[in-house]
Amino acid sequence: MEQQPAPLTRHLRVRQDRGHTVLEFRGEIDIAAAVEIGPYLDRLTARPDVRLVIDLRPVDFFDCSGLRLLYRARTRTLDHDGELRLVCTHPLTLRILRVTGLSKLLPPHATLDAALGQPEATSGSV
Repeated sequence: MEQQPAPLTRHLRVRQDRGHTVLEFRGEIDIAAAVEIGPYLDRLTARPDVRLVIDLRPVDFFDCSGLRLLYRARTRTLDHDGELRLVCTHPLTLRILRVTGLSKLLPPHATLDAALGQPEATSGSV
């Protein structure tokens, strides 16, 4: 399958690592960033059996727009028999994930190695 190139955006870097597409969110993930990231994320999560990692470590600010991106990506990935893993270390972002319950559905890992080293059934269940 032909892979479309990553968009040119200051909020997203994309690379391949150990059979996964790693999406590194960067800077402030707010409504403006979500508008840039959302269409690319939707294209990726529409693929069957996609294996994604979203890395939030370079994120400085994360609001409800970011939560919507994560929840939508998780839902779409699972609907297409894929898997989604999350890397996050920022205390405020971890708190948002915990308070909203998203951390139960999409458990965050401290490192990319930890996220990629975990068993295949990783996205949690609803």
